[in-house]
Amino acid sequence: MFSFTKRSGDRVPLHHSFWHDKRKQFFIGAGMTFLLLQLLFLANMSWLYGVTFQSGSRAHNMRILMVDYDQGVIGTAISGAYQQLKADSFPTFEQHSATEYPTPADLRNAVCQGHYWGAVYSHAGASDRLSAALAGGEAASSYNPANTLTSIWNAVRYPTAAQGQIQASLAELAPVAGVVYNHINGSRAIQAVSTSDAAAVQALLNPIQATNNPIQPTTHGSRVLYNTVTFVMGIIMQFFFLMAINGIAAAAHFSTKLPRLENFCVRLALSLAFTFVASLCMTGYVWAFRENWAVTGDDFGLTWMTLWFYMHINYFVLDFATAFVPMKFMTFFVITWVILNISSTIMPFELTPGFYHWTYALPAHETYTMLVQIWSHGCHNREYRALPILFAWWIVGFALSVLAVRHRCNNAVREEEEQRKIWKERLINGDSHNGSHIMQTLSMDSGAERV
Repeated sequence: MFSFTKRSGDRVPLHHSFWHDKRKQFFIGAGMTFLLLQLLFLANMSWLYGVTFQSGSRAHNMRILMVDYDQGVIGTAISGAYQQLKADSFPTFEQHSATEYPTPADLRNAVCQGHYWGAVYSHAGASDRLSAALAGGEAASSYNPANTLTSIWNAVRYPTAAQGQIQASLAELAPVAGVVYNHINGSRAIQAVSTSDAAAVQALLNPIQATNNPIQPTTHGSRVLYNTVTFVMGIIMQFFFLMAINGIAAAAHFSTKLPRLENFCVRLALSLAFTFVASLCMTGYVWAFRENWAVTGDDFGLTWMTLWFYMHINYFVLDFATAFVPMKFMTFFVITWVILNISSTIMPFELTPGFYHWTYALPAHETYTMLVQIWSHGCHNREYRALPILFAWWIVGFALSVLAVRHRCNNAVREEEEQRKIWKERLINGDSHNGSHIMQTLSMDSGAERV
């Protein structure tokens, strides 16, 4: 502590005239940094928060397929329940006939293909079974209210949105349908019920109950990280790796002594190896915390390859950025790149403002689309869009990485030439203090092969 507070003879107090110009430059620079960083995070976080702004009022953009196989009072009650619940904050139900979708499997397939966010249907003969149950006897004791209404949704597709908007809305439908049933058929049902049969009375009190039949149930806790933090790490890892590689390469004089093609090939090989292992580790911890999630070994391999592709695209993007963007502004680029990509994955476009929809062209969005397809065993197949976009990013990134290596080499050679001129001028002017270092530097440079 004494050495920290003790005033050294070779240090000048801040109020000294020595700092007159430097003090002004320092505080102007610090003030600009202060302001620019505030604006950076204000702009980026405003963009990110804007993704979710009033998302609940856009729930009507999510379409639910509805088919009435019952063709009776229960089917009518379900349709009436939707009319009561219909609002901007409730998904839009599109009713189709049983001739268009003859079986529940057809509804499930429509949801699987991504044409609808979910589906709901009344069971065939549900009204007849309820009428028989009200009369009492064996029909009453065997009556199952869950055999009246079934809902389907793809639980792995934006799991938090699916749970908060689709599952919650479908769960709300059954109780309201029961109320509507009592409203349109309550008097007749009361007259028909066998009051001496407890099972018949129970059927009257609880006529309709929903059964959930989701595609690929995804209820484990780590699901909330799949379309958020996971994609952040895929970018940040490449940035840290590039910072390390650039520093190591500079210390080894790769940019001035190694031929450009070999330089690029070495960096490309290192990037492929690093992203290969990094994507394996990421897939590993996704699988390690999957709990009872029904994914397979094949899904593991496909997830690994998809994340590898995503990481290598980000390597190319950041490789180009670290070559052309001044280091003092790299924070601005990396943070913005991360936020833009995450804004494309945290919410489905049906719930976001329209001006965010261009982000479907970003690597993170198309990578997540591919992962949804893998994890739901082929559902929501958007390969026709995702693969061309991802390959376009990779091909352009490859070309930009070549330019980045060329730019680094040219800058390094230029800086070295400037240093050599400075040393030569000092030597000519008789600066003998660093004479031995000058001669060593010039000797090393003159014997080196130029790139």
